[in-house]
Amino acid sequence: MLTAASSLLAAADTSIAGRLLAEHAEFVESLPRQRQAKKQRCRGGQVLLAAHPDLQRWMTRPVTDRLVEVGRLGAWPFLSWAFAVGAVTPDLELLAVKGRGAHFTTWARFHAADTARVEQAAKALGWCPEWVTRVGVHALALVCLTRQVSLNNIGADDLDAVGAAIETSPLLSPATRLHLHAEHHGLRMVCFQLGLVDAPPEHGNTRHVTIQARVSDIAQPELRRVVTRYLTTAATTVRPKTVEGRAATLRLFTGWLADAHPEVTSLGQLIRAHLEEFLAFDVARPSRGRVHHGRTISVRHHARAVHDLRLFFDDLTAWGWAERPAAVLLHRTDTPRLPQPLPRALAPDVDAALLTGVAELHDHAARCGITLLRGAGLRLGELLDLELDCLWDLPGHGTWLKVPLGKLNTERVVPLDDSALGALDAWMAVRGRQRALPHPRTGRPVDFLFAIGGQRIGGSRIRRGLHAAVTAAGLRGGSGQPLHVTPHQLRHTYATSLVNAGMSLQALMALLGHLTPEMTLRYAALADGTVRGAYDAAMTRVRARRELPLVIAGRPVIPDRIEWLRAEMLKTRVAHGYCSRHLAAEACPYANICEQCDNYTTTAEFLPALQAQLADEHALREDAEARGWDGEVARHARVITSLQRHLDRLKQPDKPGPRIDPDPRAG
Repeated sequence: MLTAASSLLAAADTSIAGRLLAEHAEFVESLPRQRQAKKQRCRGGQVLLAAHPDLQRWMTRPVTDRLVEVGRLGAWPFLSWAFAVGAVTPDLELLAVKGRGAHFTTWARFHAADTARVEQAAKALGWCPEWVTRVGVHALALVCLTRQVSLNNIGADDLDAVGAAIETSPLLSPATRLHLHAEHHGLRMVCFQLGLVDAPPEHGNTRHVTIQARVSDIAQPELRRVVTRYLTTAATTVRPKTVEGRAATLRLFTGWLADAHPEVTSLGQLIRAHLEEFLAFDVARPSRGRVHHGRTISVRHHARAVHDLRLFFDDLTAWGWAERPAAVLLHRTDTPRLPQPLPRALAPDVDAALLTGVAELHDHAARCGITLLRGAGLRLGELLDLELDCLWDLPGHGTWLKVPLGKLNTERVVPLDDSALGALDAWMAVRGRQRALPHPRTGRPVDFLFAIGGQRIGGSRIRRGLHAAVTAAGLRGGSGQPLHVTPHQLRHTYATSLVNAGMSLQALMALLGHLTPEMTLRYAALADGTVRGAYDAAMTRVRARRELPLVIAGRPVIPDRIEWLRAEMLKTRVAHGYCSRHLAAEACPYANICEQCDNYTTTAEFLPALQAQLADEHALREDAEARGWDGEVARHARVITSLQRHLDRLKQPDKPGPRIDPDPRAG
């Protein structure tokens, strides 16, 4: 027997149920359905309310029970209407497990303006019709129904709550969860484009890892505390990727220390021998990466570990931290000398074939991006950071590309040719208008040039385009596989072509955005037309100055005497060749000094050579007089006098000459 309160509550429930049935019947009557179909819709609601007058209480029952009961009673049309008019609030799991149905389309019927607004924004992003419907109807209805909001009232907290419910629901299958995540991501993008939320959705691969989480596996508590404090301090001046790299090095070192020397629990206990042992371990350790897993790490990886550790110890000492090591543990000589390979430029025929393949790409973004990489010598990160206002038209100097702050925190401008400008025009024709996105480093709104569908394109899209172009061009490597071309090789090819065309290294340094000349000098070492041309020019000047002696059958060939006399140089004959002293140096005071020395002794066997030298000296004196070289005339005159004296003595053998002491070692 019901109490008085229970009777009043039942009467109230009956009154609410009757009102809902009446309103539902009025709605059904407006539908373009047959009479029998309308009766079935109304009957489903009557049966459900007869069994459960309080729908809100019924909604607290397990999802599986409700799904079975609603399906058995044929009450889904009535329940969808109740959700759409706000008579009862559905839960996400009930709608998601049910999947597509009248609960979404009925809501869209009552909120046609909101649905049309979202679909229009989705179309502007270039989405296909099917995806426009899934986002504009299904995803929007899911948020508005479960959060009881309209489009204009959707906030970031509503989107976050629905996203978290999709992620944590135990009833959703992996496939259903994946589809719901994708639709919800699209809705968040549309809400950002409409100005309803301030931040666009993050990429699905984005992972926010705190410094504490990165070093959480360091086993030594004291070392973990110092490393956490150090990385937190370093993060104020260096980029997140740098912090991530240093954290990986310190985790590697502390992990090795825990295995090899568990007794070391603080930096003060470290000695040089520990570091020497670690360096020997690190240089030969296998890689932990995905690509080269198991292979010995490269010299660059080892050098990076040594650099990070040395910087860690040096910073702690410079900052005066009490936890710093007691002595210097790493020295500059511990860092290995890195290899300095030449820029990996593409050969001219490969470069031409690749650009032909790029021109045939169907992906507009990849085609334009690769063309700009090759035509402006950009780094991949600089390409993706380009903004809509990156073009500068300078009167009389053509169009230039403004390259934003990139790897080295420098800006520069690069002239563009017609092919690069044509690629930019083709891309702008399909890009469309989109809301500015926050810059990942500064957070300021930026109209990125390479954005599509409300999001920036990634480097993987450019790499896939390069691979497709290589395949289309039929370029093969030595193993027969498609040639592996990286985006940075296009930058090397750009710079190499300019150097080979005669551009100065100073101008190339400005175009490439290098901070030091050493970065640009690598291109001067290319074994191409540049070095060959410089070599040929130098050798031409050398040959014009004098002939190079050759060795034939082991005997040196002396240049012809007449040609030697006519050479444009100071002509001085010495015992084993000729002096090439330059005219600007005037007469050499040491030339032919032996022939004029009092200790000079000669014999009859040298008579032919002395006579030939005397004839040369006469010819040289006459040539010096004709040229007005007074110093050379006087010098040659002294040599002629000395040679003539020696010849006169040799021609009179009976006249005693200088006494020569016998060898004291002779018997």
